[in-house]
Amino acid sequence: IGNSAVIMELQGHSRSVRSVAFSSDGSRIVSGSNDETVKIWNAATGEVENTLQGHSHWVRSVAFSSDGSRIVSGSADKTVKIWNAATGEVENTLQGHSGSVTSVAFSSDGSRIVSGSDDKTVKIWNAATGEVENTLQGHSYYVTSVAFSSDGSRIVSGSNDKTVKIWNAATGEVENTLQGHSHYVTSVAFSSDGSRIVSGSDDKRSE
Repeated sequence: IGNSAVIMELQGHSRSVRSVAFSSDGSRIVSGSNDETVKIWNAATGEVENTLQGHSHWVRSVAFSSDGSRIVSGSADKTVKIWNAATGEVENTLQGHSGSVTSVAFSSDGSRIVSGSDDKTVKIWNAATGEVENTLQGHSYYVTSVAFSSDGSRIVSGSNDKTVKIWNAATGEVENTLQGHSHYVTSVAFSSDGSRIVSGSDDKRSE
């Protein structure tokens, strides 16, 4: 990281790669692509360990569970899929969004999944049953990015409506709407202690 050198190039997708993430132990990488697949890579060797097929449109977001046993993916086919990271099998397909799923994340304990969509909503899912626990409404345009706080009590979302919203993950209520960007908000994240939020935007700024 210090000298910004490329350690390895992972090649195998046939179209644009939309999302990547490390497993928490750093041993594997997951990637989602416009070729409609999810790939699991060995981070040490760069080899493809598995190619997960099942989505019928672009895969726009991928993430590992904190224990590395599962992968969640969100797609332009309007579904969220939970995969067994060891076998590559689909454990569940979560349906409920009426637009492309743009962003997905596990809670730190792996019990819940949050997803954001072009349908302007954020959904919280039970990761064991696949049921929708809550649908968070308040954004007036596409939701582009979502994340849980490390303790799972809050969710942050960014939207093309130029705002960032903080939600109570238990009640689904908006705790705060952060305004300041002059263009689409493309990415959001919590600090590890949950005290701060960072957002990136097409206005060329991070806040």
